[in-house]
Parts: sequence; C-alpha cells; structure tokens
Amino acid sequence: MPFEPVILFFLLGLFAGVIRSDLKIPGVLYESISIFLLLAIGLKGGVELARYPLHEFIGPALWVVAIATLIPLAAFPILRRLGGLPRADAASIAAHYGSVSVVTFVVAGTFLAGIDEPAEGYMIVFLVLLEFPALMIGVALARYGKGNTAWGHLLHEVVSGKSILLLIGGLVIGWVAGHEGIKPLDRLFFDLFKGLLAIFLLEMGLVAASRLGDLRRAGPFLLSFAIVMPLCAGLLGILTARFIDLSLGGTVLLATLYASASYIAAPAAMRIAVPEANPALSVGAALGITFPFNLLIGIPLYHWAALQLR
Repeated sequence: MPFEPVILFFLLGLFAGVIRSDLKIPGVLYESISIFLLLAIGLKGGVELARYPLHEFIGPALWVVAIATLIPLAAFPILRRLGGLPRADAASIAAHYGSVSVVTFVVAGTFLAGIDEPAEGYMIVFLVLLEFPALMIGVALARYGKGNTAWGHLLHEVVSGKSILLLIGGLVIGWVAGHEGIKPLDRLFFDLFKGLLAIFLLEMGLVAASRLGDLRRAGPFLLSFAIVMPLCAGLLGILTARFIDLSLGGTVLLATLYASASYIAAPAAMRIAVPEANPALSVGAALGITFPFNLLIGIPLYHWAALQLR
C-alpha cells in the first residue's frame, strides 16, 4: 500500500515542534493557504456534484447524518462514566469527535488518488453536513438542565465560520460552473493543490507538537480514547457505507469522516456555547493524537478494513 508523500511534511513539522526548532509558518501564509484549500475542496466537490441528479444523494445524505449522531451520543457517557470528566468537558470532547476534520478528509482523498481509487463526487456534501449535528448535540448535552441556550446565535456562528462558508461557497460555484466552466481555474485551484496542502500539513505538524504537553497532563484515559474512538467510528462509517451502497473509495472517505475529529469549527462553537469547558482537553486530543493517528495509521487501516468487509 503506497505511503502518501504529503504526510512526510506533517512528520517534518511534528519533529520540528518536538525538538523545539525555530521553524514557523507565517500566520498570513497559513491563513491564505487554508482559504485556498477550503475553496479548492468546495470547487472540486461542486464540479463532481454537477454530474449527479439530486435524488441520488439526498437519501444517502440523510442516513449518513442520522447515523453520525450516534458518535457524540456514545462518546459522552464514555467520557463521563469511564473518564470521570465534568459534564462540560465530556460534552465538548464528544462534539469534537462527532464533527469532522476537513484536512483529514483531504488527505484521505489524496491517498485514494494515489492508488487510482475513485469515490462519489457528492462526498463533499457529507463533509459539509456532518459539521453541524454533533456541535448541536454537544451543546445540548452540556446545557441539559441549565436553562436556555442562544441556539440562533450559535447556529449563525457555525454557518458563518470560515470553513463552512468557503466550503459551501466553493461547492455552489463549482456546481454552477460545471466541469467546462471551471477549466480556466484548473491550474490555480487543482494543479497547485497538493503542494500547498504539503505546506499546510507542515504547519499542522508544528501545531500538533505544541498540543502534546496538554495531553500528557490529561492522563492515559484521554490518550486511549483519542485512538479507540476513531477506530470504532471508522468501523461505523464502513458499515454505513455498505448500507447505502457506496463504492470502495466512498467507503474509505466516509470511514475517515466518521473517524476524524474537528479542531477548527468545533473549538470555535464550544468556546461560544460552552465556555466552561477546557479547550486543552478537546483540541489536544483531536489535534495532538487523533489527527496524526488518522494520517499515519487510520486512513490506510480504513482502506484495508473496507476491502475486507466488501
């Protein structure tokens, strides 16, 4: 099974962070690359989406979202009863693991491209839809019995956030323009994609290294949870993909989505709705352990498991 080269850039950043190198990606460059990647992902998904009639993916999308709600609902009691975490922290971590990581999804896509394994173009729609439910469930679990929550404000913050806005915007533009209409932008958004992803992952390695200290203080339970939870969620993704009859590539992408944990949209939403939760625990687990685990071991493992269960 081939190793995805862009992951080596993540490892370089991780190594640089661990040895406390002075390597840094300028904040403006990092922000620019993240905008580029989100737009490019949306555009590519929109172009592919234009190939499918609406009725082909509406039903599967509803099933994917409905089944995905089991992830935060299962994670919460585990974190509360086995981990002994306060309600706010357990709910926040559950929301992070019920939501999804865009970058992990992209790396899974490059992995599939490297082995010439196609996937359904509408998988990007699943990516967008899976951002919302877990965040709402996490807030509901944290706020249960504590009075009213400003749901409208929270929903506005999630929808207007950079990642969702750019993904949906790119998706719509790609869908409207179609394959022929988007061709003049191919060299910018598609040809440069992998190179800029490599630089982005270099920064992600540096950030992940900075979170390792938080996890060492969190104890062995959260470290174990950050590995076991993605494995269980990935298996749920494979079974769901079989149920809705996705291709092998689509199965790997759905398993990766279910197994990933958000470290962009979820922290922002939890900071607003559950300010008493400790972000070092949730972001440390999602970015410090689960993200590198999925990149290095998880994605190839989900591909292998999907092959075995076909």
